[in-house]
Amino acid sequence: MMPKRPALTPGLGWLVASAIALLGTALVVFSDSAVYWRSQTADAQSTMPKDEFERRVRAYLLEHPEVIAEALQRLELRERAAQASAVKSVLQTRAEELLRDPASPVGGNPQGDVTLVEFFDYNCPYCRQVVPHIEKAQTIDPKLRIVYKEFPILGPNSTFAAKAALAAHRQGKYAALHKALMETKGTVTEKTVLDAVGQLGLDVKRLRADMADPAIQAHIERNLALARALNINGTPSFVVGEQIVPGAVDLATLERLIREAREKK
Repeated sequence: MMPKRPALTPGLGWLVASAIALLGTALVVFSDSAVYWRSQTADAQSTMPKDEFERRVRAYLLEHPEVIAEALQRLELRERAAQASAVKSVLQTRAEELLRDPASPVGGNPQGDVTLVEFFDYNCPYCRQVVPHIEKAQTIDPKLRIVYKEFPILGPNSTFAAKAALAAHRQGKYAALHKALMETKGTVTEKTVLDAVGQLGLDVKRLRADMADPAIQAHIERNLALARALNINGTPSFVVGEQIVPGAVDLATLERLIREAREKK
């Protein structure tokens, strides 16, 4: 499908300027009948006054506005490629923090050959939606290792829940509280968390003391910083091998990601 013809607005000037820069550095195909080579463009730009060159470029863009969309699409593709390269570099340089931070709870097989990392928030409905798929993947794949990254981005209630879960980890009850909070109907609040803590038989006094430990806040801040470095800004988000997958996924997708990561090892 051809790009929609853009409206001509007073803001065209900056697009013209951008197009001039593109014309001066790359081969651009405007249409089946008009091909401009870099050398021709450079020659034209150097042998005529700047205002005349810009006038001709502007006239061409007005005659063929679809080239603006094409140029922006190409720019977006280059930016995506650069971003993917940067993320891959972060995955390599911060692998220890991502996969083996001793403060991050681990599920599945701790010695598994493939690790699934999940960034999540207890008040994210999509995170709750994928819990059964993660549990199923863990059940059918005895070599799957799961790393849980508390990523409370939905407000104070989420932060309270994340701290409580990490404090419960110190009592050996992380998995139980994690499951209870993910199965909560409605908003997870301080009361919701403390009710679940009581039902699971945790030491509430110890839990509150651990929640106030600066080390737990520091761990959450590390998770937030790591997510920013990986360009993760929503929940749930998964990291498997060299792939970062945002949003809720089904079991088939999880299985495919795990299989692909295992094949590349």
